[in-house]
Order: sequence, then structure tokens, then C-alpha cells
Amino acid sequence: MFASKKRSTTVKRILAYLILIAGSVAFLYPFIWMIAASLRSLEEIAKSGMNVWPQNWRWDNYSKALSSFPFGRYLVNSIITTVLPIIGTVFSCSLVGYAFARMKVKGSGLLFVLVLSTMLLPGEVTMIPQFILFKKLGMLDSLYPLIVPTFFASPFYIFLFRQFYSRLPVGLEEAAIIDGSGYFKIWRTIFLPLSKPALMAVGVMVFMGSWNNFMGPLIYVNSDKWKTLTLGLAGFQGTYSTATNLLMAAAVVITLPCIVLFFTAQKAFMEGLTFSGSKES
Repeated sequence: MFASKKRSTTVKRILAYLILIAGSVAFLYPFIWMIAASLRSLEEIAKSGMNVWPQNWRWDNYSKALSSFPFGRYLVNSIITTVLPIIGTVFSCSLVGYAFARMKVKGSGLLFVLVLSTMLLPGEVTMIPQFILFKKLGMLDSLYPLIVPTFFASPFYIFLFRQFYSRLPVGLEEAAIIDGSGYFKIWRTIFLPLSKPALMAVGVMVFMGSWNNFMGPLIYVNSDKWKTLTLGLAGFQGTYSTATNLLMAAAVVITLPCIVLFFTAQKAFMEGLTFSGSKES
């Protein structure tokens, strides 16, 4: 009976691995094909079919692709519209999340529910009012519309920080209050340094969203001076609609930072999400 149970467990484990491998191949194949296409000639892409192994490696596709559009200028704009939103989101959301978690005042629970309810609104609802607002402020065709809103917090990230801070021991706060510290100093000197997993999780998600943001630059940016890499890639596709190999080479270069960041910060990212999603003590 024991041998039968062990055999059944082994079969289930093998089936689980086979399903996971099949799922991984299905999700990885488009990315692998993109890399392979970036190293092929156009004729080889047309003849290769499902094959992902290049016959003649065309490494010069990358130099041709990056010299075909102002890559350096777009890269600087992408870095600006990624780094500053990370700083703005982490600062504003962690501060608001700390207030909701630790400052128990009348009506704070209702206010938190109202903040969370804004997550139900699709982004398209606020698109036109936000465009009119930035137009009246004279900020169109600049990077400000892609940066300024991130300094006014986001309900989802407020929720993550609020859950994280709710799990920290109350004794830390009480000891600091006895020493004469105020709420802002407690957040800055105690809670913020302890929230590295949450900071990493939010930072990675904001990076992914900002680096790959296409709709924002498409709406607010017109001149070539302020275009980001994602918007530049769309223009690249229009100009070189038949040069699939060069387009894939540019896409690989733009995708690379997201992959490197995710695998580098994967452990802290998972810890932050796990801790924030745990049941409150």
C-alpha cells in the first residue's frame, strides 16, 4: 500500500513538471523567436518557420537597429520617466500607507475604503480630464505629465504599504513616541528602513509600468525631443515595416533592462508581495 501511494505521488509530480514545462515553453517561445529573429536576415526569417536557431548569425543587426533612430536621446527620456516615478511613488505611497496603518483617527477606515474604490475606475475614465488639466497647465509635449502624477500616490501601492506597515510590531512605534518622536520622524527613521521588501516590490512594479509605458508618451509627447524608447520603437516599426530583424533587435535591447531587473530583485520582490499580502496580526 505504501509503495502504491509512493508511485501515485511520483506520477502526480511528473505530470505537474510536464505541465509546467509545457506552459513555460508556450510563454517563452515568442521571446526566444524574437531573439532569434534579431540575429537573422530577412530571407532567413521568411524561411525559418517555427525554427528558432539562426543559420547565419547577424550580430550587425543590433548596430544597424540602434543607429537607425536617436537611441541615446530616447534612452535618457525613458530613464527620466522611470526613475522619477519610482521615487515619487515610493515616497508618496509609503507615507500615505503608513498614515492609514498607524494613525487611527475617526473616519480613516471610510477614507481608506474610498481610496481603494478608485481602483475600480478604468484608466480611460481619467484620461481626458487629465489631458485637459495638463493642457491648462501648459505641460503638454513635455515629460511632466509622465512624472508629476506619480507624486500623488496610487491606491494599489498605498494598499501594499498599508498592509506591510500593519504587520510591524506596535512596540517600535510606542518606544519612539516615548522618546519624543513624531509620526513623520517615526516613518522616516524606523518604518521606512524596515520596509525594504515592500519598497523593492513597488519599485520593480513601477519600473515595469513606467519603462514599458506607451500610451502616456503617445498622448502627451509630440516632438522628437521628448520621445521615449517605447514611442520611438513604434515610429521605428512604421519607418522600417519590412525590416523585421532590425525591429526585433531594437525590441530585445529595450526589453533587456526589465528582464535583468526582475531576476536581480526577484527574491526581494516576492518577499515584499508575500509579507504585504499576509494576514494582519
